[in-house]
Amino acid sequence: MALSKKRKEVLSKFDQDKAYSLAEASSILKEVSNVNFDASIDVAVRLGVDPRKANQMVRGTVSLPHGTGKDVSVLVLCTPDKEEEAKAAGADYVGLDEYINKIKQGWTDVDVIVTMPSVMGKVGSLGRILGPRGLMPNPKTGTVTMDVAKAVTDVKAGKIDFKVDKYGIVHAAVGKASFDADKIKENADELIQTLIKMKPSSSKGTYVKSIYISTTMSPGIQVDTKSVIA
Repeated sequence: MALSKKRKEVLSKFDQDKAYSLAEASSILKEVSNVNFDASIDVAVRLGVDPRKANQMVRGTVSLPHGTGKDVSVLVLCTPDKEEEAKAAGADYVGLDEYINKIKQGWTDVDVIVTMPSVMGKVGSLGRILGPRGLMPNPKTGTVTMDVAKAVTDVKAGKIDFKVDKYGIVHAAVGKASFDADKIKENADELIQTLIKMKPSSSKGTYVKSIYISTTMSPGIQVDTKSVIA
């Protein structure tokens, strides 16, 4: 397939066969993003794990120092005594039975759902709807908690969750192309360092196999793994 003029211009700004430091890659991203919207910055980290084995599943959360750049919409499913607390923390939607019924009818217009352990019996029935969309609350990601206010505050401030896929790759959005290069670098590094700390003891050989960083529609820029592993 012939490359467009725009694509050739983008590819001329970096060497696809070279691995760059995270700081260099973050700066290059600022040059290669040429779309007319504020593209997301995506990081893909290939890990030396076998996700089919429970003791090699890498899953967790990380709070990005500069946030995601995205206005995150949060639904809190809670008992009436927690509603004011959730609203004060900035939740966009708060309630229980009303929203459970809306979700059963197909409404899923939110980015994150937070709930309480005591109502998981009701929320659990939504698994077939929320699971495939990545919206199912989970204690491991801090979205099933009695402290719903803190959960909402964390999510609004830039807390994201991640999970290794069946190919051993963690994909995560760590900001926007409008961020300056230092903020992109620091957000991406926070995710990578979190993943390094979560290395399963059963993982043998090279743990961080490759890292690529890209914008929504740009080619991936390879990051030198040695530059991020202390």
